[in-house]
Amino acid sequence: MARILIVEDNRNLAHGLRTNLEFEGHTAEVAEDGAAGLALARGRAHDLILLDLMLPEPDGFRVLETIRAEGVETPVLVLTARGDEADKVRGLQNGADDYVTKPFALRELLARVAALLRRSKPAPGQLAFGEVVVDPATHGVTRAGAPVTLRPKEYELLRALLRRAGRVATRGELLREVWGYQDCVVSRTLDTHVGELRRKLEEDPANPRHILTVRKTGYRLVAEQDQGPS
Repeated sequence: MARILIVEDNRNLAHGLRTNLEFEGHTAEVAEDGAAGLALARGRAHDLILLDLMLPEPDGFRVLETIRAEGVETPVLVLTARGDEADKVRGLQNGADDYVTKPFALRELLARVAALLRRSKPAPGQLAFGEVVVDPATHGVTRAGAPVTLRPKEYELLRALLRRAGRVATRGELLREVWGYQDCVVSRTLDTHVGELRRKLEEDPANPRHILTVRKTGYRLVAEQDQGPS
């Protein structure tokens, strides 16, 4: 299931797209002008953006230019009546991943959506939760496609949590595994590093959705769909 943002001022078309995408098993939300599209693209995690170009201000070109300039790497499929070659070139040069002109065949559009979503999935061997992708082969970490710099102990702590696949890691286990401390050691080092991971990787560090505290025990890292009481 993917999270898709539709930025389209034709209400009937936008809601028809949402219905068909939801039928395919995705979740979708609609923004009916450029300003609303910008706000949602900046503020929420999406797996794909369907973007019209002929929008109330700012237009789709400006929306695309702005989110790419701000580091939003979510794949964008431009969906527009502007079929001139110059418009296609401009859209692709400004960061669009695909370009579909109206009118379009629904089956073709859904196939292009599926292809973009496949391309944006983590490669084999990579680990992912929310917007975060971890590549153990390179020690690389990205969030929403943008590189994240982790200190060595932060990365080791993240891997320790990921290895447990949602199971609870006790404070003692993490202190031994990451820092080599004994059970008897009382240290705020772990909490400080967890705080830094949340700051760098969570959308709202004060209300984390993935790196969760288990009271009187330790921490667990969960994918969004796995969350439960902690």
